[in-house]
Amino acid sequence: MSPPSPKSLADQLEDLLPQTQCTKCGYPACRPYAQAIADGSANYNQCPPGGLEGVARMAQLLGKPVIPINPVNGHERPRPVAVIDESLCIGCTLCIQACPVDAIVGAAKQMHTVVNDLCTGCDLCVAPCPVDCIAMVDVTPGKTGWDAWSQAQADDARARHDFRTQRLQREKDENDARLAAKAAAKLQSVQAETPASDEEKAEQARKKAIIQAAIERARLKKEQAEKDAK
Repeated sequence: MSPPSPKSLADQLEDLLPQTQCTKCGYPACRPYAQAIADGSANYNQCPPGGLEGVARMAQLLGKPVIPINPVNGHERPRPVAVIDESLCIGCTLCIQACPVDAIVGAAKQMHTVVNDLCTGCDLCVAPCPVDCIAMVDVTPGKTGWDAWSQAQADDARARHDFRTQRLQREKDENDARLAAKAAAKLQSVQAETPASDEEKAEQARKKAIIQAAIERARLKKEQAEKDAK
């Protein structure tokens, strides 16, 4: 059995991030940020949830000095969790859609609630709420950065984020497949029509061109997605 391939620099950097998926670093998730540090397009002091300890861990890996957190990205703070005022919640589901780790449960037009043990304190659910019923409450007073977060919690958050990403992609693929099948059926229906006049023939040709163009766009989009995934 061959030994496992050595981890890339991006992989090693991602292992050192707290996996809150908060986007405060300026990237959509922890993994893209790790890749940006590895390729030199981002600095290693852009993760407030990791705090100065997080900077020190990455500095050691990179062989660079420990530097302060960039204030543009925020400040090290106690870890918060989201709390929903259930008396005000209208069940719009926007917070559920925003949560990167599936820590909010509920259904459309029904009360939502946050599973505290799963919340990473990312703040991403606050802004989309149309009734301002979500507050961030500190749960680690006096403890910030990695002192307020454990490796086990980071690993769990990372797994849930990855699972959510895969689920959303699967749902998108299934929806795209349904639309493609619907377009193909529509094209067959149009082709089966027997136009009686030149005007009807022209209209049939127009419909076929529109549907075929849509099918081609979907095909190219699928090909690009498959290339991006490699």
